[in-house]
Amino acid sequence: MQKTIKIGNYLISNNRPLSFIAGPCVIENEKAYLDTAKKLKQILIKTKHPFILKASFDKANRTSVTAYRGPGLAKGLAILEKAKKLTGLPVLVDVHEPWQAQDAAQVADILQIPAFLCRQTDLLLACADTGKVINVKKGQFLAPGAMEQVIKKIESRGNRRILLTERGASFGYGDLVVDMRSLEIMKQFGYPVIFDATHSVQQPGALGTSTGGNRQMAPVLAKAAVALGIAGVFFEAHPTPEKALSDGPNSLDYKLAAQMAGRLCQIDAVVKHFK
Repeated sequence: MQKTIKIGNYLISNNRPLSFIAGPCVIENEKAYLDTAKKLKQILIKTKHPFILKASFDKANRTSVTAYRGPGLAKGLAILEKAKKLTGLPVLVDVHEPWQAQDAAQVADILQIPAFLCRQTDLLLACADTGKVINVKKGQFLAPGAMEQVIKKIESRGNRRILLTERGASFGYGDLVVDMRSLEIMKQFGYPVIFDATHSVQQPGALGTSTGGNRQMAPVLAKAAVALGIAGVFFEAHPTPEKALSDGPNSLDYKLAAQMAGRLCQIDAVVKHFK
């Protein structure tokens, strides 16, 4: 049985109209983030599909020690709270350490577990204890069936507000591949399944001191994922991806984001028989 998760005024399920989770990779500064939030809302509101704004106050797993990580917890959450009030949208934020969970939960509607940390028990339990919706990104190293144990850790705290996100699997060195079977396998757990279109086209460490990627392939993979009947698509967008401080090579510009969103909604309507 497919579960439905309530987030703000939205109902998210594999059987309901497609949802979008989108935003820049990291908060670069307050003005840039607020401008991007407003622009993405303008783009995605046209689809009449649920839209959840994403943010990262810290990218704790950057390739290089000198890479920009973000404004930090306190400043990042303050900016996120402004964006939430400005747009009226529910928001998602990454949490990297257990002690961050309660503070992040004061602002965010969804706490996200990064892929590299998806098996970290203390982090999962701390986020579960907030009662917030938990979005767990499946690790690049993890088989989709193994996500059942991740689910059980969260459920052990009485929290059954869970989203599962596919973001590709490690393929040799410096590349990822998406096994579309994983979406179907994770759907069997009943929780909404999200496809991360932009992280799935990353090329980890390909640029030496940073990660590369191929943003043009993100819509290709997203169309295949949506054709399977999933709950939502996650993607990162930036006004000028080539100038982004994190994940520029795989982030979408506004034009590509709008084109992709429109086409995905058309596919979703056909697959789920919506008018």
